[in-house]
Amino acid sequence: MPAKDIYHNVVKNALQKQGWRITAEPFVLQFRDIDLYIDLGAEKIIVADKDTDKIAVEVKSFIGKSNIYDLHLAVGQFIHYRMALATEDPQRTLYLAVPSEVYKDFFTRPFAQASIQTNQLKLIVYEITQEEIILWLS
Repeated sequence: MPAKDIYHNVVKNALQKQGWRITAEPFVLQFRDIDLYIDLGAEKIIVADKDTDKIAVEVKSFIGKSNIYDLHLAVGQFIHYRMALATEDPQRTLYLAVPSEVYKDFFTRPFAQASIQTNQLKLIVYEITQEEIILWLS
C-alpha cells in the first residue's frame, strides 16, 4: 500500500466540508492484472436528481525536486488512473488535487495550462491552512 501524501488529510477534510462522504482511503481499483491505489474515493448525494456524484481524488503536494518533475509524475498517474476508471468504474470522475500556492505560481503558467488542456486534467485546488477547496476545474 503506498504512503499517503502529506496533504491527504487536508484534502479529505476539505471534501467533507463541502458535503462529500469519503468512501475509500485509498480507492483501490483493479485493472486487469494490476492494483491501482487512488488516494480518495468520495460520493455526494444530489438531492434534486436523487442521484450520486462519485469522484476519485489523487492528492499531490508538489514538494519534490521541481514542479515540472512532479507534474510529469502526476500527469502519468492521472492518465493511467483515468484509463482504468473508464473501464472499471466509468461513472466516477477523477480529479488531481493540488495546493493553491502551486496552482497560482505554477499551474497558471502557459506550459502547465497546455498540459492541463492536452491531457484533459480535472483539478481540485485546495488551501492548506484552512483545509478548504477553493476551485474545481473540470
